[in-house]
Amino acid sequence: MFRFAQHDSAIYEMSSNRIKIGFLVSSVSREAGGLFQSVRGLAKAVTCASASARVFGVSDEQSAVDLQDWQPLSVQTFRPQLAAWGYSNQLVPALLGADLDILSTHGLWKYCSVVSQRWHLRTGRPYIVHPEGMLESWALRNAKWKKRIAALLYEDRHLRGAACLRALCEAEAQSIRAYGMRNPICVIPNGVDLPDRGEMPKAQPHVFAENRKVLLYLGRLHPKKNVANLIRAWKQILNSHPSSRASWVLAIAGWSQGGYEQKLKHLAGDFDTAAAPELDSVAFLGPRFGMDKNECYRACDAFIMPSLSEGLPITVLEAWANAKPVLMTPECNLPEGFAAGAALQIGTSPGEIAAGLKQVIEMSDDDRRAMGNRGRNLVATTFSWPRIGEQMRSVYEWVLGGGPLPEVIVK
Repeated sequence: MFRFAQHDSAIYEMSSNRIKIGFLVSSVSREAGGLFQSVRGLAKAVTCASASARVFGVSDEQSAVDLQDWQPLSVQTFRPQLAAWGYSNQLVPALLGADLDILSTHGLWKYCSVVSQRWHLRTGRPYIVHPEGMLESWALRNAKWKKRIAALLYEDRHLRGAACLRALCEAEAQSIRAYGMRNPICVIPNGVDLPDRGEMPKAQPHVFAENRKVLLYLGRLHPKKNVANLIRAWKQILNSHPSSRASWVLAIAGWSQGGYEQKLKHLAGDFDTAAAPELDSVAFLGPRFGMDKNECYRACDAFIMPSLSEGLPITVLEAWANAKPVLMTPECNLPEGFAAGAALQIGTSPGEIAAGLKQVIEMSDDDRRAMGNRGRNLVATTFSWPRIGEQMRSVYEWVLGGGPLPEVIVK
């Protein structure tokens, strides 16, 4: 029998030396956006001989399709009674019945936060909160009053009760402190799987590209991602460098939130059909998942993330894993990419984005290839799941009283 001390000095017993970890997230499907990849990857990464993981969430229209991607993990989903809030009256009983040692809760502002608190109060066992970038200043300003009400009703209490808060980067750790939290914070990034380049099939040229190079944006279509200013910047490039229309195309892949894709198409159509309509310079590819998403990365020549706010974007890591050069804003919180020469820094305004576009377009193929290879090396050394799994397990063990203070804990 092993005994572990909790963060509040209470003691409980574990029946074996394998830590039982619960992962709680509002959605286990693509409806969760980036959380679909990051939570799934982390749950798989922490699973080993000394730790097991079980996943809990509510069901949605895509759950049945996407559950297969979680294999071999145990995943339980429950029908929501209030889908927008992620409320299901079966979540708390399911967690209590699982006899977990520790709970990892991903995301804020939904019923999962209430579930964490109730589970903790009933069991006396600790939980770790992963805000996933949702305490960044831009994110807090978005739907500000709804979040202030949620903070008063349950979220602030939920955050304060966590044994540890996980930040994806140093900047997010600072945002958590600025929000007023004084809990221990661990800084552990998201990760991605590194494709075996020897087994990667050669990408087929996109029909829409018509032998042109492809600049890819892939992600949620939401104002936070700043794709509107990307399109405006693309228009500036086409106006100042007309030959770019015949050599490059901007491909926008992603799932629309709140009908935002139609607004972007309207913006693109304002200039794309004005000249040379037979050679559209902006292509909307719609949602891309699984093999379709991988094909986008392999076929593109560069990747761009012009976001106004991020925790740590999985799509940038995926682009690097596929050895693609990246343009991104500092708000992506990946300064390692700039330091390693794997990314070009852009601002968020159309003019600043256009300056970066000009730079990547004028680079030689060899220079773009070298930049992409530096990105792949960066993923291998810093953002690989095996390394991140070890870091997260050390935090679980420390919280449960069975391990030393991990190096990833910051003051």
